[in-house]
Amino acid sequence: MGRILCVANQKGGVGKTTTAVNLSTGLAMAGCRTLLIDLDPQCNATSGLGQEPTERHPLVLQQPLRESCQRTATEYLDLLPGSRSFQDVEVLSQGDPANSTTLEQHLEASMGSYDYVLIDCPPSLGPLTQTALAASSEVLMPIQCEYFALEGLSQMIQVISNIMQRRPGQLEFGGIVLTMYDPQLELTQEVDAEVREFFGDIVFDTVIPRDVNVTEAPSHSISVLDYAPRSRGARAYIELCMEVMNCA
Repeated sequence: MGRILCVANQKGGVGKTTTAVNLSTGLAMAGCRTLLIDLDPQCNATSGLGQEPTERHPLVLQQPLRESCQRTATEYLDLLPGSRSFQDVEVLSQGDPANSTTLEQHLEASMGSYDYVLIDCPPSLGPLTQTALAASSEVLMPIQCEYFALEGLSQMIQVISNIMQRRPGQLEFGGIVLTMYDPQLELTQEVDAEVREFFGDIVFDTVIPRDVNVTEAPSHSISVLDYAPRSRGARAYIELCMEVMNCA
């Protein structure tokens, strides 16, 4: 059975989509059959891999998931593109998030084709994110190294805990990854220490540094691993990929 990682944080601008794109690319480069699902109506994960958003989200169409997946330039990496349709957002988030019927049924029918499925969620705690969490086996949370990024963390943890209680044994904390890390800043060191003291072993050893290559890569519609493979950002995402794989 493959692993389903929900990449989520209620705050925007923390590197959530960047992490989803680069981690999925790294897993594919390691030879793992990987699917990236774009659930964010902004569709940045879709454009970040050089694809166009669809008029209707594939998850609301009555057809097998494999027929909607698009091949990317990276071998072993498929993309389920996002849609900016508000109507589809409502359909995907209908009903009890704990049931997550539409997404979960599609995943159950397709998991035999993939080793990893990553779900890029919108920056919110709304029904769409809760649906993705309920359909996943693990949640991975990117956190920017600033205090504002920590303010809503307790709410995010509470939502995850509620879903874990509803469906015992299905959802686990995959880990917290610190992003936009600048070791020269005292604030970064303070946030790092605080997060690791509170959350302990679920914080990844790997940190994602501030690197202009990471921010430039999406404008070229490729991952930083393709854009600047020798950059600090690319090396960090490779190390994060290895940590995720070793957590199996």
